[in-house]
Amino acid sequence: MARRKGFDPLFRGQGSSNGEPGKGHLPLPKLLRTQGEGESEREYAEKGRCALREGESESGKRQTWNPTEAKTVALLAPRWCHSSDHRPQPPDRPAHRKMLKPALEPRRGFSFENCQRNASLERVLPRLRVPHARKTGTTIAGLVFQDGVILGADTRATNDSVVADKNCEKIHFIAPKIYCCGAGVAADAEMTTRMAASNMELHALSTGREPRVTTVTRLLRQTLFRYQGHVGASLIVGGVDLTGPQLYGVHPHGSYSRLPFTALGSGQDAALAVLEDRFQPNMTLEAAQELLVEAITAGILGDLGSGGSVDACVITRTGAKLLRTLSSPTKPIERPSQYRFAPGTTAVLSQTVTPLTLELLEETVQAMEVE
Repeated sequence: MARRKGFDPLFRGQGSSNGEPGKGHLPLPKLLRTQGEGESEREYAEKGRCALREGESESGKRQTWNPTEAKTVALLAPRWCHSSDHRPQPPDRPAHRKMLKPALEPRRGFSFENCQRNASLERVLPRLRVPHARKTGTTIAGLVFQDGVILGADTRATNDSVVADKNCEKIHFIAPKIYCCGAGVAADAEMTTRMAASNMELHALSTGREPRVTTVTRLLRQTLFRYQGHVGASLIVGGVDLTGPQLYGVHPHGSYSRLPFTALGSGQDAALAVLEDRFQPNMTLEAAQELLVEAITAGILGDLGSGGSVDACVITRTGAKLLRTLSSPTKPIERPSQYRFAPGTTAVLSQTVTPLTLELLEETVQAMEVE
């Protein structure tokens, strides 16, 4: 009996080319028995041979039983024997081939097994503290005006309750006329926008055309959706292409929306309140820039995770202009006067001098070479 190329069933032994069973192998049973009560796995494997049914084919009789694989067969027997007519199925069917594959196969992409494990352990063990993502603080916003799109962001980067960076750039370059504001985990937003910028550059070189804002948005939301929100990046994509100015908001799970104005981050509530109150279609550049600065300032003053100064990026058909430190709503407080106290103003209540006993252990003298 000829074997299929590249497939060696688990239940067959190393038979000869003429179909006879190989040496040291026993005939494979056509009907696998079930494990009885009080019977160990080893006894069940050793007693796995059973009587052959009447009328079986010659090819079935030539199947072999490998004692070294008895334990594996015994463990798989209860599932392998079940069928609609309660008859054993040949081991080379697709369903059985899939069942006999190893449980741990190398898979590509991002693995969420640890996340599912942590969620299960958290439900079973109430006192277990699994690692959670830290809350991040940022205020980013954008709006469409008469001639293009303007984006804005604060400059504070936080690590829990510590200010890690006071002058962080949150407006990232994607294409000459497309920029992106990032909120959330700084590393995720930075690397996601870098990969998008690299892919858009290759896309422009291969097609000979300027990339569209919808193309960038599609690439970003597909990337974020692939990781199911574990890449914590909330993005605002704005730019101008042949269809006109466009503004998109992309959330960490991959959902997106096209809006005339939007805001994201921990300070988005205060920023959206200002934008919803004062936004008007076809605003001039001066009015749009003033509104954006007020929206980001409201987010900075209403959220401890946002701070620093206000950065902006104006994108029109002629190009993009990045404006650093457009406004600084939180300036350092200056002291009205200097306080100078003369020595002896504060009384010394007690004074103690404790001498230290030092012992010289080693003394080394090194001469310096002088030319």
